[in-house]
Amino acid sequence: MQESEVHCVTMAAPNDVSGVAALLDEGRVEAENIVAIIAQTEGDPYNRGYATLALQVLLGERLSCSHAEVFDRIPMMMIGGVAGIMCPHINLFVRKAPGGAAPGGKRMVLGTADSRVLVPEEYGTLVQVDLAAEAVKAAIADAGITDTADIECIEIKCPAMTPARVAEAEGRGKAVVNTNPVAASSMAKGAAALGIGVATGEIARQDITEGSINRDKSLFTTLGSVSAGGEQVATRVLVIGNADGAPGRFVAAHGVMEDQLDVAGARRAFAAAGLGLEDGVVTEAERRRMAAVFVNAGADSVPSVRGRRHPLHSDFLAPYAGYQAKAVCHAVVSSITGDTLLLASAGSEHQGRPGANLVCVIAEAE
Repeated sequence: MQESEVHCVTMAAPNDVSGVAALLDEGRVEAENIVAIIAQTEGDPYNRGYATLALQVLLGERLSCSHAEVFDRIPMMMIGGVAGIMCPHINLFVRKAPGGAAPGGKRMVLGTADSRVLVPEEYGTLVQVDLAAEAVKAAIADAGITDTADIECIEIKCPAMTPARVAEAEGRGKAVVNTNPVAASSMAKGAAALGIGVATGEIARQDITEGSINRDKSLFTTLGSVSAGGEQVATRVLVIGNADGAPGRFVAAHGVMEDQLDVAGARRAFAAAGLGLEDGVVTEAERRRMAAVFVNAGADSVPSVRGRRHPLHSDFLAPYAGYQAKAVCHAVVSSITGDTLLLASAGSEHQGRPGANLVCVIAEAE
C-alpha cells in the first residue's frame, strides 16, 4: 500500500504555479507521484484553463512528456471562480512508496479513475450515471478501500456542455439533453453525482430514471462533490478515504452541514480529523496540522435558510448565485479554521440534501 499525501500552495495569479515548482525543486514532491490536482482559481472560467495549461507546461518539463500526456495522466479538477475572501490555491495529491513502517490506526488513502470518453448526447443521461458509477468503483478499488464507511470524499470533474459540442452532436443527428449549455452542464453534474451514490450504495440504481436527473431531490450522495469543465471529455474521479494499515501521516474526515448555519455539522468534520477546537475554533497549535479543507456549497439550491428568504436567485446578482453560495460557506467554515485557505465549490445537483454542504478535512495525525 502506498503512502498518500496532500500539499497545498497559494497562487498569486491564475497561471502562478511557482508554489508547485518550489515543492518539486525542494524534493518534497516528485512529479511522477502526483496522482491528482484540485485548484481554486480566480476570475472567469477561462482562467481555469490558464491554471491547467501552466501546470501542464511545468509538469510536462519535469515528466519529459507532452502537455496532452500530462492532462491524460493526472486528473486536474480546477474549480473556477472565487468570491468573498476565498484564497486561490492548488492542492497536490501524491502517492509514493512508504517512508517507514505503517503507524497504528487508519491513515489516508487516495484512488483515481477515469470513465471512457463521453459524447455530448450522453451528458446528463443514464449512460453517464452508469459510467460515473463504474469509474467511482474503480477509484475506490484503486485506493484499497473495501468498506464504503471508510470513504470521506469523492471528487469528480466531468465534461461541461459547450455550444461547439451541441453543434457537433446535432451535426451527427443526435439530440443533447438541453441545448442551453448551462442547463446541460448542470444535468451532467447531476448524473455524475447520482453515479457516486450508486457506487457507494447510497442510491439504488433501479430508483434512477432519465426523469430523475436534477428532478428527484430525494436522491443524493453525502460523499460527493462534482464540477464540470469544458476542458474535460471523460468523468474523472478522485476518492479520498482512510484504511487500516495504510502508511503515512495524514487522516481524512468529513461532515455535513444540513444548512448554511449548521456550524456544528462543520465542526464535526474537524473533530473527526482529530483537530482540537477551543470555543468552536481550531486552535493555533492544531491549525499547523490542518493540511486541506474542501467544502461543497448548496445554498443556491434552496430559496431560504431556516425559514428566512434569501435573494440568491432573485436579485441582480442571481447569475452569480453559485459564487455567492461559495462565499457564504467559505466564510462560515473559515470562521472555524481561522484561515481562508480552504476550497469551496458550488454544486447542488444530487450532492447532499438540498441546501446542505459537504465538508472534508485532511490533517496530519497526532
